[in-house]
Amino acid sequence: MDGEDFAGKAAAEAKGLNPGLIVLLVVGLPLVMFLIANYVLYVYAQKNLPPRKKKPVSKKKLKREKLKQGVPVPGE
Repeated sequence: MDGEDFAGKAAAEAKGLNPGLIVLLVVGLPLVMFLIANYVLYVYAQKNLPPRKKKPVSKKKLKREKLKQGVPVPGE
């Protein structure tokens, strides 16, 4: 009896996929696809989008930098 019962369980388990493998596929595949899509978009953006413009530096910051360097600020 035990021999037949064990063989039946083994056959049933062999037919289905391993639950760990299913979880790995369900979590892993979207993650890999997400990373690949991000990389593709990054490469596309580097080639096709113009570089970002720098923000203009305020006069207050310019004065502060010149004072740090010891350069006399004009008008003072």
